[in-house]
Amino acid sequence: MVSSSPPTSKEEQSSIEKWTEGDPARRAKWWYSTFHTVTAMIGAGVLSLPYAMAYLGWGPGTMVLALSWCMTLNTMWQMIQLHECVPGTRFDRYIDLGRHAFGPKLGPWIVLPQQLIVQVGCDIVYMVTGGKCLKKFMEMACETCTPIRQSYWILIFGGIHFLLSQLPNFNSVAGVSLAAAVMSLSYSSIAWLGCLGHGRIDNVSYAYKHTSTADYMFRVFNALGQISFAFAGHAVVLEIQATIPSTPEKPSKIPMWKGAIGAYFINAICYFPVALVGYWAFGQDVDDNVLMALKRPGWLIASANLMVVVHVIGSYQVYAMPVFAMLENMMIKRLNFPPGIALRLVTRTAYVAFTLFAGVTFPFFGDLLGFFGGFGFAPTSYFLPCIMWLIIKKPKRYSTNWFINWASIIIGMFIMVASTIGGFRNIVTDASTYRFYT
Repeated sequence: MVSSSPPTSKEEQSSIEKWTEGDPARRAKWWYSTFHTVTAMIGAGVLSLPYAMAYLGWGPGTMVLALSWCMTLNTMWQMIQLHECVPGTRFDRYIDLGRHAFGPKLGPWIVLPQQLIVQVGCDIVYMVTGGKCLKKFMEMACETCTPIRQSYWILIFGGIHFLLSQLPNFNSVAGVSLAAAVMSLSYSSIAWLGCLGHGRIDNVSYAYKHTSTADYMFRVFNALGQISFAFAGHAVVLEIQATIPSTPEKPSKIPMWKGAIGAYFINAICYFPVALVGYWAFGQDVDDNVLMALKRPGWLIASANLMVVVHVIGSYQVYAMPVFAMLENMMIKRLNFPPGIALRLVTRTAYVAFTLFAGVTFPFFGDLLGFFGGFGFAPTSYFLPCIMWLIIKKPKRYSTNWFINWASIIIGMFIMVASTIGGFRNIVTDASTYRFYT
């Protein structure tokens, strides 16, 4: 009789579990959550906020920005509270919480596509941003150098991630993430201080942009997506909290919320000045990346562009880490791929190559922000946490908490539908006049 293949040994099973769990030690401090959240949240989207203001105007633009800040702070708090909503269990990933809220079959179908859209979409946008800012930096730092086409700069930026992607987990990229968080605060400050020093351009206009009614409507929709893109971080908040130790006396939600408050404070001092001062300086003529409109002092603007590059290097890795874990888990469990360096090299290199190809092919910064902001960020940051809160916590009907959650769900769904339509339409429109790979 032919014997079947021997069962997996305990040592092999332990090795697989250790590999797929990533960092079971949970030794992160509260400030880790601050700079990881800042790195995940304050990204390239901050530079497009003045452009969003140009379509929304002073009143509606400021209101949408303030409302988004408040709504996403509330949903961040909900995610942190739900991390250990079942005694003795920690929902270390968004999909785990989704399974608990919606059921083991429906949960992954609701949560996983949205989370992947956020993480992969962010990484594609960061490929474009990193390449553009690297190009701008070199042009300002070396005016006599021969210009290199933008596609090549995106390829150079992507090459960095083929190396960094081999770092194993969140704690291993803590140094990169901390540097990225410092850079985000620095270049945001340079952006609004540079606009303030630049002053208002001649004949500045705060009137709505002159275009057809249909085009303007789609651009407004896209602007909503750009603002929602700026309030990211929820897609990886549970993964960040999973690195923090937890005891009955001091559950992880206490240090995590402390870190999140710090992150949102930094968020406010970055976002509001950049959006308002950038729009004040350039009005309706502002660029979709406000740094591109600033030219003096040259050394400072060049430094800011280099800071953006450093920041999006860290942001890329923060969003990519959960995707790496999911891909490796799938390769091990479904394809029986042995855990090890070969697995990491194959999966992570393939992922970086995919995001690099997408970034080189569709380098439409503002349009990508709007599309991914609506399609992925609005659900994960604005209303999915509210739905899960209503299902798990069951607040009293018609209570203040109940009304706040339902208002967030309605507003978030409108932003999702409107900005997805607007962003997709603008990508199609801009692609029709764009020469690919030039």
